[in-house]
Amino acid sequence: MNDRNARLAEGLRAAVREQRFELTPDGLLGGAPVGQHPSIDLAVAAFPADGAAPLFANVLFSREHPQGLVAAIGAHAGAVENIRYLADRQDAEGNSLAWRPGVDWHQVDWQPLAGNGPDRFVAPYPASLLKLMVLVAVARLVDQGRSAWDAPLASGGRTRPVGDWAFDMIAISCNDATSVLVALLHASGAIAADEIHRLFESQGLTTLRFANTRPDGGWRNADGAGVGNIQMSAWDTVRLLWLLDPDAPPAPWLAPGTPPLLGGSLAHVLACLRGQKLHHVLSSRSLLGAPGWVEGIPGELEFAHKTGSTENYASDAGIVRGIAPQARRHYLIALTSNLGSRYAPAGLGCVTSWRVPALGAAVDALMASLLE
Repeated sequence: MNDRNARLAEGLRAAVREQRFELTPDGLLGGAPVGQHPSIDLAVAAFPADGAAPLFANVLFSREHPQGLVAAIGAHAGAVENIRYLADRQDAEGNSLAWRPGVDWHQVDWQPLAGNGPDRFVAPYPASLLKLMVLVAVARLVDQGRSAWDAPLASGGRTRPVGDWAFDMIAISCNDATSVLVALLHASGAIAADEIHRLFESQGLTTLRFANTRPDGGWRNADGAGVGNIQMSAWDTVRLLWLLDPDAPPAPWLAPGTPPLLGGSLAHVLACLRGQKLHHVLSSRSLLGAPGWVEGIPGELEFAHKTGSTENYASDAGIVRGIAPQARRHYLIALTSNLGSRYAPAGLGCVTSWRVPALGAAVDALMASLLE
């Protein structure tokens, strides 16, 4: 890791530690502090306006690594070298297993996800951030002529264009739209042929997994998918965004001349991300006016992104761009965590602790200092 990336990594690690996440109230403990560091996977890649080489870093925290691990990433931004990723788990009843109070991780039968480094990290379920993978997979169908954004697609007595289903899946995180599009992927043969995994693996994104979904569009725990079957590390999510960002330099981990991930379908993918209505994880303007409101990634920046949240999980990933002439920031950010709504202040519509948007603001301030 070069000195610039090392400084970024230490800045990210400090930003996480300053939030004192171990003090976060846990609703399942009656509001008492969680008492151990939650799992947080945070990755950033930044593109200086002067054309200098990209900056990138990934830090990972958990009860096993409360001071934070710095991911070992080579000069070409390839796969993380020092982490052994383990898949999240659900029990026989379809409930998330790892995050229950008092669970002994030494007694859990973890399954490998990716990597063979010396330090293990249990990768939290990405929640609705998974819909970014669905969007990319559907966009590939469009590029291949196997579907079209304006093609009619019927479900539940409604017929709408594929592109409208996709927009709602991202912008308002519509679960029904997600099921419609997962069913489309099955009907096209993309799931049976394992096209999604082969696509991500061809791009070096080995922690992006989308397994055990159903032909009727089922993708949640109750469908036999969900936690432990659908996975995304922060670093591979940032690199997926790198491949989607039209203003990013060529991906250095891919061979020169590698065809772009998406063709003409990219425009609609970006429109979906830019149309995001749910700013309540790393950004927080959807909650403006709530008591105790904490600003996240500033609202004057363009944040084209996708969030995810459940009782046990909160995630967010996207492309940040400065709009004002003096705000020359351009970076990618991804967060996965087990800081879901059980850690949120009650009655405010929050999906996570205020510490998470505070982390978003801290990362943005760090990026401003490095890029402007």
